[in-house]
Amino acid sequence: MMRLLTGASSDDAFHFEVDPLSLTTFGSTVIVEGCDHKRSISWVHAWTVTDGVITQVREYFNTSLTVTRLGNSTQSPPSNYDSSSTDEITPVHCIPVWESRFSNSVGKSVPGLVLAI
Repeated sequence: MMRLLTGASSDDAFHFEVDPLSLTTFGSTVIVEGCDHKRSISWVHAWTVTDGVITQVREYFNTSLTVTRLGNSTQSPPSNYDSSSTDEITPVHCIPVWESRFSNSVGKSVPGLVLAI
């Protein structure tokens, strides 16, 4: 996809047929997952959409992707909290909101990544 989007390859020289199988949105992030017709390659696209225009594209092939939402703990720091102190660290929770399904269908071990939104 990168070669096609950047103009490094023409439509004739680069031919890759894909089947998008799922589409999910989280605010301005759109996640599209699918595979090739033979189901030997799985892929996930993560698009950032701003004012109806795709402004960023992330592409993952044969990779297990987990999307998490970052959030602070429900407790606020004490009023006498010194931000330069390392005595107390406020935890950040990574709440998984989506996980790819088709990466295991390629029949081999694939790397796993976490996309934080």
